[in-house]
Amino acid sequence: MSLKLKSGFTFDYDNLYGEGKVTDADLKGYEEDLKKAHEAMKVMRETGFIRAHLSKDGEPEKVLFSQLPYVEEGHLNSPSSLKHLQELTDHVQNNVDVVVSLGIGGSYLGDKVLFDVHCGEFWNALSREERNGFPKVLFSGNNIDPRRTGDIIHYLKNSAQIARTHEKRNLKVLLLVISKSGGTLDTMSNFMVIYDALQKAEGIDVEVVAVTDPNMENQTLLKKLAIEKGWPQYAVPDGVGGRFSIFCEVGLTLAACIGFDIQSFLDGAKDMDKACQNDDMWQNPAMLNAALKFAASEKHGRDIEVMMPYGDYLKSVSEWYIQLLAESLGKQYNKEGKEVCYGRTPLVAVGTTDMHSQTQQHQEGKLNKVVQFIRLENWKEDLEIPNVFPEAKKLADISGVTMGQALEVARQSNADALASNKRYNACFTLPELNAYHLGELLYMLAMSVAYEGELADVDAFNQPGVESYKRIMGPKLAERKAMNQKA
Repeated sequence: MSLKLKSGFTFDYDNLYGEGKVTDADLKGYEEDLKKAHEAMKVMRETGFIRAHLSKDGEPEKVLFSQLPYVEEGHLNSPSSLKHLQELTDHVQNNVDVVVSLGIGGSYLGDKVLFDVHCGEFWNALSREERNGFPKVLFSGNNIDPRRTGDIIHYLKNSAQIARTHEKRNLKVLLLVISKSGGTLDTMSNFMVIYDALQKAEGIDVEVVAVTDPNMENQTLLKKLAIEKGWPQYAVPDGVGGRFSIFCEVGLTLAACIGFDIQSFLDGAKDMDKACQNDDMWQNPAMLNAALKFAASEKHGRDIEVMMPYGDYLKSVSEWYIQLLAESLGKQYNKEGKEVCYGRTPLVAVGTTDMHSQTQQHQEGKLNKVVQFIRLENWKEDLEIPNVFPEAKKLADISGVTMGQALEVARQSNADALASNKRYNACFTLPELNAYHLGELLYMLAMSVAYEGELADVDAFNQPGVESYKRIMGPKLAERKAMNQKA
């Protein structure tokens, strides 16, 4: 059983729904709740209103991520904002050597998805011509790690020396710093260390692009710095949590720096949003996905979701999904203030890699998991496995098929084995890996958690648990600074 859209995007739920799995009776019990959830999505699209949602400051706050696929004047993504992004593309192409993307949470995870899908692991080893004039990309700000930060500085200094020696010019580095407040410890500590080191280094020209809260009346620290220093600015808008921000300038600035097809990405999200407006659950991918996963958790105890894409460059999609599911649905209290401690636990896996590490647990461990596969129907460049050693029968037996075909045989075998032992699993199929289908997939997952938040009666758009450690960390840092000053 599967739901297939006109684009070819497919949700195969045969191993998740039916006798011995999530049943019609399970879903029947949620019929009214699903109607209410669907109506809540309509209201969210039209008004930005979600019942009981408040900002971290306890103030009413709109939820605007469902607006992002629609490029219209007055929207967060508009013709003028896309033109502004094109200006960034025009500036970095054939002009900037290295972009250092500094961000954490969605500001890192979403950007890494776009980079992996578009560029791949060896982008920085390609020639400028092979990169079509786009810069190399490094990621920082997603941990407070002195060794790795020092390694980035060392790498850039070495690159500058090569540029001076061989091309008689300075190395041009752009720091893309992403922080809504401008005070994010992880991101801003890395930014200040790298910025200071590069400013002092010989042969490096440093420029900064700031992605922050655009509010002029109550300016963030980063906004004030950008105005003072004359840095170009892009927006981390209100109403879009970090885990949804890949569809706004938080993700799209990095996309602009690598030549990623922004319009196609948003078109994929838009077409998926239209599919998700269908009030028939069996034709609405997000509602169906949410209903099946929610029922699997609440009726069958399958409250762990293993996100297992088949393909190395899709691992970052799984990592992005970890934040989306964990922050959206891991809530102590429901919308009425009752303690519920709801949440399904997400886990990262990659096929075939983790068939050799995690699958023993998936296959024979506790009956508490849904394994969610992602597969590609067609690989842009597939490689046939040659019969190089015909005298070795075991090796000869695996020749004569493409690597993509072998990968799919492995996934199907995993799915069949899991199903044969009462292990729930499902599969999303992308016709191919491109910006459009990536937009479809990520938007469907984002809309799914919005539906599930309504089914579980929790606020899928706040993150009070994240604020708890921040309140503790501030005074501790101040105490450490005071100790250093005394020493």
